[in-house]
Amino acid sequence: MKTIRNMTVLLSGVLAVTALVGASSAQALTQQEIADLKGPERQKILEDGAKKEGKVTFYSAMVADQLLRPLTTAFMKKYPYIKAEYWQANGSAIVQKVLAETGAKSVVGDVVESTDLSEPLIKAGVVVPFSSPELDVYPDVYKSADRYWSAARLNYFSSAYNTNLVKAADAPKTYADLLDPKWKGKLSWREGSGSGNQLFVTNIIMMMGEEKAEEYFKKLAQQDVVNYSGSARALVNSVMAGEYPVALNIFAHHPIISAQKGAPVASIPMEPVPSITGTAMLVKGAPNPHAAMLFIDFLQSKEGQSSLEKADYFPVHPQVEINAKLDPIVPRKAGLKENFITPKELDDYSAKSDAILKKYFKN
Repeated sequence: MKTIRNMTVLLSGVLAVTALVGASSAQALTQQEIADLKGPERQKILEDGAKKEGKVTFYSAMVADQLLRPLTTAFMKKYPYIKAEYWQANGSAIVQKVLAETGAKSVVGDVVESTDLSEPLIKAGVVVPFSSPELDVYPDVYKSADRYWSAARLNYFSSAYNTNLVKAADAPKTYADLLDPKWKGKLSWREGSGSGNQLFVTNIIMMMGEEKAEEYFKKLAQQDVVNYSGSARALVNSVMAGEYPVALNIFAHHPIISAQKGAPVASIPMEPVPSITGTAMLVKGAPNPHAAMLFIDFLQSKEGQSSLEKADYFPVHPQVEINAKLDPIVPRKAGLKENFITPKELDDYSAKSDAILKKYFKN
């Protein structure tokens, strides 16, 4: 009888612990614990929690009709019990929105993505590190060592020119070509950090060193480069309309996509071709932490990255090929030198780049 009583007590304890673990997994885990989940039970815990949340909100700079809509639709097809919503804006606007929400303790966005938000959000302490088994196949350079971000997409940059105004043989093909007096008053670039003219300057500094870069920009300033305040896509549209013959440091794939639709525009990658990533991050205090991790998993998965390829974006997943029609602007496929600039490097060089822009271009 004593043995039976002991076994009963032991069994009761095991059941109690099991129930506690189950309750903890489904309900009581902190956001960080959810973000750090690993092992065979991870998927079940995330799905059980996401079913109760029923929603996930994604802030991204990717084009809504081109990618955000098909991406979220594919996610909802895989997880029909989660309503995926998105808000599209550039990186700086997303940073401002996240800071406002976290400051007011009224967070709406669960997952964010853009090319120029990781360092500001990390410094502000409004994102949390996370782990995803989908990232195991990614090269280390495409995920941060402290786990605060993962590369959701790649971006390559080039110049663009109006093919009605500039002959292919005459178009500037190197950074040195931009100093030719014939381009005076005919060059434009987009103001701003991240993917704007700050990236152009940073690339030149990294290529030439500070002293030679200073001399280069002193000469480039004499070309009266137009500071454009709109988006990179809008600048390409202005080139297509003939407002500017040449634009510097635009997303290299935009002109190709437009040219295939008959627009008078072409890309010119200049070596080294600067490239950066659109980084995915998990917002601190995200209202739907389980669904947020499922969304990050999907975004980084082969299935999710295939949605990028179909939308003419540049997937990061090593098993998803870039659309062949974009090969001419992909350095490794076009035989061009590439300068991959990490988010931290872009931030580290920002003060030097901004100083040059203010000194010579009144940025």
